[in-house]
Amino acid sequence: MKAVLVSTLLLALVFPAAAQSKRPERRTLIDRDPDVVHLAEHVKAPIELRVIKESNVFSDKNGKTKLGVLIADQTVTLEAMTEKAYKVRGKGERHGISGWVSPHAFASKDPEFVENLKKLHGRQLEVQKLIEEKQLAIGMTPEEVEKSRGAPVKKLAKKTQKGESGRWEYVDYEQVSHFNYVRDPISGQVFRQLSHVTQEEKNKTVIEFEGGVVTSLEESEQTGGAPVKIIVPPVVLVW
Repeated sequence: MKAVLVSTLLLALVFPAAAQSKRPERRTLIDRDPDVVHLAEHVKAPIELRVIKESNVFSDKNGKTKLGVLIADQTVTLEAMTEKAYKVRGKGERHGISGWVSPHAFASKDPEFVENLKKLHGRQLEVQKLIEEKQLAIGMTPEEVEKSRGAPVKKLAKKTQKGESGRWEYVDYEQVSHFNYVRDPISGQVFRQLSHVTQEEKNKTVIEFEGGVVTSLEESEQTGGAPVKIIVPPVVLVW
């Protein structure tokens, strides 16, 4: 019995990971495949596609592992997409199925639908990168701005003939330490003593919206004079 306990202790010391239970990994936006756009994070209403022919459904975007067959003459929900494959949820031969399908299985009454989906994919890749880097760009929506920078310190909204417009302000502060110079009465030496700390405005960003997108972006301080980023506005899809 003693030998077994010693062996167990030695294993725990040499291989500490083996002595601990595995915890489930948490996937974040950064951990995901950068080529995949998850539609639930970017569109308010689900996008539906019409299936015009039976097509194989795969568990991966590269079509390596087959899950089943997507039956024709039905409407499916688009969950995610790459430039060359769509992840949809619909009906299989026997039950519901969710997986990756070739774009050739779908059709829309909009002749520009496939091209617009490609534009949507490219735009959302740009938006994901901006949000990860906490950056802003003309063409973003208010929801995307808030995901990137959080809630503004000041928000003004108004309705016009063109729709809703608004103005948001973000302010970055930095802590500034203030000191007094004091002479030691005994040694006569002068030393610096902290007096107080204040918060001072470091950078101010003013964003203006028109028709649900950013139309103006002004920063009081831009590192290195970087130009304002511009992306295409949200793509309107008709299906």
